Amino acid sequence: MSGIPGAAEPAEDVPDDLHPLRHAIRLPPRPGRPVPWPEWVPENVVRALRDTGVEAPWSHQAEGAELAHAGRDVVVATGTASGKTLVYQLPVLARFAEDPRATALYLSPTKALAADQLRALTALGVPDVRPSPYDGDTPMDERDWARRHARWIFSNPDMLHRSLLPLHGRWSAFLRRLSYVVVDECHTYRGVFGSHVALLLRRLLRVARRYGATPTIVLASATVARPAEFAGALTGRDVTAIVEDGSPSAGRTVALWEPPLLPELGGENGAPVRRPASTESARMLADLVVEGARSLAFVRSRRSAETTALSAQRLVADVDPDLVGRVAAYRGGYLPEERRALESALVRGQLLGVATTNALELGVDIAGLDAVVVAGFPGTRASFWQQAGRAGRAGDEALVVLVARDDPMDTYLVHHPHALLGAPVESCVLDPGNPYVLAPQLACAAAELPLTEEDVERDFGGDAARTVLDALVEDGVLRKRSVGWFWPSARERPAATVDIRGSGLGQVAMVEAATGRMLGTVEGSSAPATAHPGAVYLHRGESYVVDELDLAAGLALVHAEDPDWRTDARSTADVDVVDVRSRTDHGPVSVYFGDVRVTGQVVAYQRRTPDGTVLETVPLDLPAQTLDTRSVWYTIDEEVLDAAGITPARIPGALHAAEHAAIGLLPLFAICDRWDIGGLSTALHPDTGLPSVFVHDGHPGGAGLAERGHAVLERWLRATRAAIGDCGCRSGCPSCVQSPKCGNGNVPLDKAGAIVVLDLVLTALAEHPAPG
Repeated sequence: MSGIPGAAEPAEDVPDDLHPLRHAIRLPPRPGRPVPWPEWVPENVVRALRDTGVEAPWSHQAEGAELAHAGRDVVVATGTASGKTLVYQLPVLARFAEDPRATALYLSPTKALAADQLRALTALGVPDVRPSPYDGDTPMDERDWARRHARWIFSNPDMLHRSLLPLHGRWSAFLRRLSYVVVDECHTYRGVFGSHVALLLRRLLRVARRYGATPTIVLASATVARPAEFAGALTGRDVTAIVEDGSPSAGRTVALWEPPLLPELGGENGAPVRRPASTESARMLADLVVEGARSLAFVRSRRSAETTALSAQRLVADVDPDLVGRVAAYRGGYLPEERRALESALVRGQLLGVATTNALELGVDIAGLDAVVVAGFPGTRASFWQQAGRAGRAGDEALVVLVARDDPMDTYLVHHPHALLGAPVESCVLDPGNPYVLAPQLACAAAELPLTEEDVERDFGGDAARTVLDALVEDGVLRKRSVGWFWPSARERPAATVDIRGSGLGQVAMVEAATGRMLGTVEGSSAPATAHPGAVYLHRGESYVVDELDLAAGLALVHAEDPDWRTDARSTADVDVVDVRSRTDHGPVSVYFGDVRVTGQVVAYQRRTPDGTVLETVPLDLPAQTLDTRSVWYTIDEEVLDAAGITPARIPGALHAAEHAAIGLLPLFAICDRWDIGGLSTALHPDTGLPSVFVHDGHPGGAGLAERGHAVLERWLRATRAAIGDCGCRSGCPSCVQSPKCGNGNVPLDKAGAIVVLDLVLTALAEHPAPG
């Protein structure tokens, strides 16, 4: 296993390609590297930490804390459970001891994580810290106390955006003494949400500067590629990365398992399907319980948690009925006392096997288990290692099994363990210059303090921001004066109307017609495909059918129903090239990155049985939607395709299959979900005049995903080609070239043709490299 630091050779050779165990790699234990406490850490803080069992900091903790104490912005990107909290606790508490009026702000993506960190700080018992929560659940009287008296506020970006910054005058005493800003789990701030948070942090730093404060920023991240570059894009400042992990780690064997194809079953268009990952995981969980191993099985949904636990119980009952009560499910939606009882039973060993959603991934102190089964790659290496980190006790070996789902990403990972176990290749991406994000954020900033030319140049991107500001002035949103840009109303604040977690296309409320109860929301961009009349909508394991969709009102009415069929939308799409930002020619292949306009329309839906049989195709009359976004695309000369055996009749299926697989593999390089990306392939595109494949961002203005794909195109397409080639099916299946989101019903698809197309592109990129 060359290329996997610290990894032993495969624990088992698997010569039979049909064997589900693709690789088994032993990761040896790693000793910790403790170092002395920094001299500047107050003695009472050292005593408090030692009382909780922390005898000395690990090397990366001390290194990061030293930089932050010296006023350097730092991001700590080390492994799961490596103690990143200490990196910011030490300099903040030392600063508090030096200056009795100093303050700090902690930001996390979730209220639960902030509450967990607040509990950990309070447990230290260090005097005169006065920490306080400030989130949507904090009562008004406690919010008032926090604003007047707290020194360390534990909050989230939403409260910073909607409450603290719009009312910064009330927070002047806190902001004047702001010494540190802690941004925890910063790798979650990516895409459109990350772009909003990046501009939100710039707003915070600008307002703090108005009160005379220049806080040091400490960020904590999972192990991702280019953490310093990402943290710099997020904060707008130069950030030093700490990546050498000095904490100890238990020895683990990581097994990569690909369920077998089931030729007796047929999926869409007769494609073979694999045994479900949840079925394999239930069997593994049962086997581990019978062996007496304390184990977790991570699954993707609440329903899967329940069904996996029930399946494991039935399997265990055939061997030892007394063990049935030692298997359970754990998921969100349980009462707090139910969750605590399950957590306690698992820690004490009363429960041996638990099927869980990612509810046990963060914020719950359960570790030291014997085994973890991960049913399907959870989307990022960070999440995988967070889940895998639940297994392993000091001195004991642990087992981690990744069971592949029917998905190109999972196929690639189980055949290429270096992508999972080696150095990270996935990168967090965001685009603070996206005009759809920049416009509302600039309006919020102007409402907080008038924007000056210096602000625009230093904090918000210069010329790009000026273009957006001119448009805001023209639309009457802002006013321009000689000294800058102003928000015209003293009574209204724009922050209340800006959704920093949305796509920019609004939300559609899913409402039960009979009761008026709101069940949830779906993104406006995806509502035509998921909430059209007749669609089956799932909410907390319950089924509903949509009666009516009103996109203008942002409302879908549903009724409770449990049909024995599912629905799949069918759509048409066109991509128009608006602006080419980059072009490189590679012989018969040309590669582009630029702005595009995507026009899509859901035109019908199909009712299907659970095995995929089409019962009915129902036409729909829904409006077309347009999306201005960014794309990477490539073209190939038709003569080269023909010479390689891809005749004109085969071109559409070959390009379509290559497009699907590429969309499935892009999340390996840009942390995202395949549903954040769209694509189009065509044998003759009107703007290029050639066979073309487009992969575009699914968000207005782009989210940096296509740009990342353009930057790593050769590595991305090489992984795509490997995923298709590694799949054992004959002509295409969900593990390689079929897509669950295809608006054309996965027709046409040519798996063999896609391999030829990708080989042609990769050869052209290698033989005709771009100049420079």
